[in-house]
Amino acid sequence: MALLFVSHVDEPELWRAELTRHVPGLEMRVHPETGDPAEIDMALVWLPPEGLLAGLPNLRAIFSLGAGVDAMLRDPTLPADVPLCRLVDSSLTATMSEYVLLHVLKYHRFQDRYARDQRHEHWQLRLPGPPASTRVGILGLGVLGSDAARVLRGHGFSLRGWSRTQKDLPGMACFSGEDGLAPFLAETDILVCLLPLTPETTGILNCDLFGLLPDGARLIHAGRGAHLVEADLLAALDRGKLAGATLDVFTQEPLPEGHPFWRHEAIDVTPHAASYSHPEIGAAVVADNIRRLRAGQPLLHLVNRTRGY
Repeated sequence: MALLFVSHVDEPELWRAELTRHVPGLEMRVHPETGDPAEIDMALVWLPPEGLLAGLPNLRAIFSLGAGVDAMLRDPTLPADVPLCRLVDSSLTATMSEYVLLHVLKYHRFQDRYARDQRHEHWQLRLPGPPASTRVGILGLGVLGSDAARVLRGHGFSLRGWSRTQKDLPGMACFSGEDGLAPFLAETDILVCLLPLTPETTGILNCDLFGLLPDGARLIHAGRGAHLVEADLLAALDRGKLAGATLDVFTQEPLPEGHPFWRHEAIDVTPHAASYSHPEIGAAVVADNIRRLRAGQPLLHLVNRTRGY
C-alpha cells in the first residue's frame, strides 16, 4: 500500500526524504502521478482537488499538511468514514508565534506609521511605551494561540485571551463564551485572531466586534479567511475605528487583482505565509500517525468534524 502526497506549495521530495527516514520502505506517490488508486491507503494533503480523496477506495487515513482543515471539510465528497488528522508540530507552532510577535512589535514600535511617513516623506519620531503598556488580545487559545501568548509574555506585553471554553494560562487574563467577548475586547489594543473556523466563528470579525474595541486598535488576522467580513474591516479602517490591519488569510486566495486590500494604506497583506511546517519536523509527526495506523492504535490530532477542528 502507498501514501499519496498532494500539495501545490510543499516540496514533495523533502517530505519523501524525511518520511522514508522515519518509515523505511514507505511508498509515496505524488499527485497527479497517482498510479492505481486502489493501492493508496493514506493521503498527506494540502488543499486537495475536490473529489480526489473520494476516488481512493481503500483510503484509511487523511493527514493534513496544515493545522486548518476547514477547506477539506467543505468538500461534499470528502469520505465521511475516513479519519482526518490535523498537523500539529513544533515548527508550525513556532512559525506562527514568530509571525504574531513580528507584527505585534511592528505596531508597538510604530513601524506601520513609519512606513506611511516614508511614503509621504514625513519625518516624525515616535517613542513607544514599555511593552506592558500595549494590550494584546488573542482570539483562540488552542495550540497556536497558547504558544503565541507564551512568546509575547516573554517580551513583556500585557496579554488577554478569549476562547470558546474557559482556559487558564499563566500571565494573561482569560475570557470565554459570548458573555466574555465584550470585556475581552474593551481593553485590547492589538487583536490577534487565531481561531479555528466553525459555524460559530464564521464572520466573527465584523462591524459589531470592531465596535467593541478601543478606538485606534489594530488587527492581526492569521486564522481563516471566512472569519473576516471584508467590507466591515474596510469601513472600520476608513472611519478611523481601527488604525491598521495585518492580513494573512482571505476569503479568496490568491487575493484577486484589484482587491482594495492590496493598496489600502492601513493594511499589510501576506500570502497565507504566517505558519508552515519544516519537513524535518513535521514528518516525524506524520510518521508517528502512520505507525499508529498500521498498528491499529488511536491516531493523533484527530479532527472532530462536528466542531470543525
